[in-house]
Amino acid sequence: MSDQPAWGKEVHHHATQEKALTDLLQFPLVEAIFGRRSRRFFRGAEVPDGPLAFTSRHQPLPLDDVEKLLILAAVGGVTGWHNSVTRHDRYAPHLSNYAGSASGRTFPSAAGFHTAEIFFTDDSGTYLLETRDYAVPVNRNKEGQIGLPLLIDSIKPRIRKLADTRLHIPAREPYMEGHNTWVANRPGSLLVFPVGDLAQHTIANLFFYATNGYTIYDDIHKRKIPGIEKFASLVDIDQPYPLTFVEQYSLTELTAELSTSVYAGMLMQQALGLGGWMFDGIDRLTVLGASGDPEVPGLGFRYDTDERWSQPNPTGLAGVFETLSPPHYPDLRAAVDAYVERKFGPGGPFHQDTPGPWQDSSKVRSSAKTYDEPIRELVTLQAQYIYDTFGKFPATVPTVFSLMYLQTHHLDLEYYDKLFLPGAYLRTHADHLEKWHGKSE
Repeated sequence: MSDQPAWGKEVHHHATQEKALTDLLQFPLVEAIFGRRSRRFFRGAEVPDGPLAFTSRHQPLPLDDVEKLLILAAVGGVTGWHNSVTRHDRYAPHLSNYAGSASGRTFPSAAGFHTAEIFFTDDSGTYLLETRDYAVPVNRNKEGQIGLPLLIDSIKPRIRKLADTRLHIPAREPYMEGHNTWVANRPGSLLVFPVGDLAQHTIANLFFYATNGYTIYDDIHKRKIPGIEKFASLVDIDQPYPLTFVEQYSLTELTAELSTSVYAGMLMQQALGLGGWMFDGIDRLTVLGASGDPEVPGLGFRYDTDERWSQPNPTGLAGVFETLSPPHYPDLRAAVDAYVERKFGPGGPFHQDTPGPWQDSSKVRSSAKTYDEPIRELVTLQAQYIYDTFGKFPATVPTVFSLMYLQTHHLDLEYYDKLFLPGAYLRTHADHLEKWHGKSE
């Protein structure tokens, strides 16, 4: 594993790209939305049989650094301070203390929890783009705009190189679904995928429920959580929510975060004139490192198995992406305290010294109440019960979750010209090679 920056201090691009970047800012959002299609056939690809059989006569053309940075900026760039959740009767006159991060990215996250980081791989290696706890690097101007060159430059220092080679994902089932084996993660392509800390997201929801007067019960074993009666004056212990409901709710919220992240990148593909598509057809355990095949180590996440679980359970990658759960923390109290520090400590969304979007950001941020000891004890009691009872946290959903992938590549337009009706691609695709690379087809 390498901590060397993925790129140098400057990304060099030729004069042609200067104009391309200017034109990119003028590309209509509606055209990106209504012109969006999965365009899978890349330069160097082959469909060997069937009605759409075609063999590209070109070699694969990898994305250059500027193209990669633009896709990454769309998938997970930090675009300013988020505006937080403004008001709730139960919290008034204090600011609602939901958020887990002070930064706003290109995609939304439930209540500002922000538990995902962005991994990516291409022919040059495998990387992590760290942005979930990243202070805003570029301020918006009076019109609410951000300079695109500054934005893409700002993410370069947050890229960590994890390996010198493309992530190995065998092009066969069960590692990837059969319809993707001819196209996914191929030479010349960029594969980007967010990975979420579902343990952290579940802790965030347990705090959300506790501060709003709710608790949970074990609907699998049909019992209340032992010791919950101690908190009867704080929450409603007689009408608790099912454990499985809260965990499915957390999983669904995180799935929305992962999906909107890659969707933002797919819209950028349209503006750039690059091909690709968003999909979920690669086995997530293979990617994370829990395939069980020593020849397919994936990202190398630590994982555990248990006869009570239907699948292995990855929990994190040491020093890179460690979830708020054992074994990365000695117990759930330590994980709970770490989460509280993330929110209320230096750089957190509710620390008075963290900058923000308001006229008096220090006043706004410091108005949020921290979690007092009884709330921490209640969340810890429930979280530790889950871990002790089921052997992992959360109980019924993965500790680490990944789902959506975004592949980006250069299209082979000859395929579409021969086999599709006119209009199969946008003007940006037609002009891409000349505009961005100074050469024709």
